[in-house]
This record gives sequence, structure tokens and C-alpha cells, in this order.
Amino acid sequence: GFVLMGISDHPQLEMIFFIAILFSYLLTLVGNSTIILLSRLDARLHTPMYFFLSNLSSLDLAFTTSSVPQMLINLWGPKKTISYGGCVTQLYVFLWLGATECILLVVMAFDRYIAVCRPLHYTTIMNPRLCWLLAATAWLGGLGNSVIQSTFTLQLPLCGHRRVDSFLCEVPAMIKLACGDTSLNEAVLNGVCTFFTAVPLSIILISYCYIARAVLKIRSAEGQRKAFNTCLSHLVVVFLFYGSAIYGYLLPAKNSNQDQGKFISLFYSVVTPMVNPLIYTLRNKEVKGALRRLLGRGREGS
Repeated sequence: GFVLMGISDHPQLEMIFFIAILFSYLLTLVGNSTIILLSRLDARLHTPMYFFLSNLSSLDLAFTTSSVPQMLINLWGPKKTISYGGCVTQLYVFLWLGATECILLVVMAFDRYIAVCRPLHYTTIMNPRLCWLLAATAWLGGLGNSVIQSTFTLQLPLCGHRRVDSFLCEVPAMIKLACGDTSLNEAVLNGVCTFFTAVPLSIILISYCYIARAVLKIRSAEGQRKAFNTCLSHLVVVFLFYGSAIYGYLLPAKNSNQDQGKFISLFYSVVTPMVNPLIYTLRNKEVKGALRRLLGRGREGS
């Protein structure tokens, strides 16, 4: 097994971290589960946009659950260990879901591009078959990346080193644990992460340039505001996720500041999955309306 060094070197802060992370995790569970439930139960939300949003919420639920329960266990008690099997599972799952989110955010940008720039052809282009195909591509693409990169990382010689200087088993932390030459692993990590972050982010930004141009051509102020609100929510999520992922994975694995690295890992594994549903619901009249209808039905039933 391995010893997870945790978030901070100050034991007196562990209870504060435990309460904050537990609260964030509960908010993540409630927020993302609500979006999935609304997308399934409300017929008005049976559209491609909410299909992909419920995929993102399912992804965020799994993403945060792959790391937070183990983190809470280690913060609560004196034992900071994780079994070898648990560490390997966390390595594969965390990387799989992170890479999947990189692709899924591109798919969501494509959906918004078609909705704003090709509104008359939207239902024809974004048919159920294509939606399922795009979602499957995201999930399988992320899985393929994880299998290759995690397996490559696990080949590194550890020479008995068991103290992982992080709160979870992820690729940069495992590379730091190795006692041999890791330059090839770092090069592969940088190459793959550039492909999964910089390339999708560039595609998203280009698509939003076209979207912005199309929104400015909409004559009604209400239509402009609705398109702007929907797209702004997605852009905020994009910058939160990609910004932290690029900072956490594209800096040299051996040389980056470890405390900063831990904070960034904490940000995209705990904070981002928690704020995603808030960003999408607070600025979205359709989701708020669906929530009111669901609560209204609940009161009528009781």
C-alpha cells in the first residue's frame, strides 16, 4: 500500500479541511443529482443541451467520489494509508473521468454552436443518435487515455517509496514517487495533457467566437440575453476546469511547487464539481422552472 501525505503539513488544520470538504461533497451530491433528476423527469428538458448537462453531472459525481471519500477518511483518523489496489483504481478512474470531461466540454460547445449558429437545423443535426454517439466518444476517449497513461506510469520503479506527497493517487504525484529516470513519463504526460486541454480549449474558444458573432446578429434583446446566459454558464465552467487542469498537469511534474499543486488538485477534484450545477442553475430559467414544477408536484402529492 501507500501513505497519502494529505493536503497540508499542519495537522491542526485537518478538522477544518474535513468540515469544508465534507460540506463541498454534500453540495456536489445534491446539486448534480438534482440536475440529473430534473433532466430525466421534466419533459421540457428532454433536449440535447440537458442530455449533455446530465452527462456532465454524472461525470462530476463520479469524479469527486473517486477521491473525496478516501480524502475524508484520511483527514478524520490517524491512518493515512491507501491499499495498492485502491491507489491503482483511483489512478485509472480519476484520469479517465478528468479526460472525459475535457472531451465532453467540447461536445457541449459544439451543441451550443449548432443551437445559436444553425438554429433552423438544430433538431435535425443534434438528433438522439448523434447525441449518444458524441457522449460515448467522450467517455471512451477518456477511458483510452487513462488506460494508456496510467499503465505507463505504473511501470516506473518505485524502489520501496510509499509516501505519496498528495491527497490522492494521480499521475504527477506517482511520477514524483519514482526513483528512476522520469523524463519520458513527463514528456508523455505533457504531450497527452496538451492534446486533452490546449486543443479542446482552442476549439471551444474558436466556436465561441462564431457564437458571439451570431448572438450579436439576434435582433431581440430577450433572445440575445437568453443565448448569452446559456453560453456564459458553459464558458465559466470551461475556464474553471481547463485553467486548473492546465496548471496542475502541464507544469513540470518534478519541479512545480507541491503546495500549489495540491491546491490546484483540490480545486478541480472538489470545488469545480460543486460549482458546476450552481453555475448552470443560477443563470438558467428553464432549470429553475423545472425545479419549481417538481417541488410543486411534490407538495400536491403530499
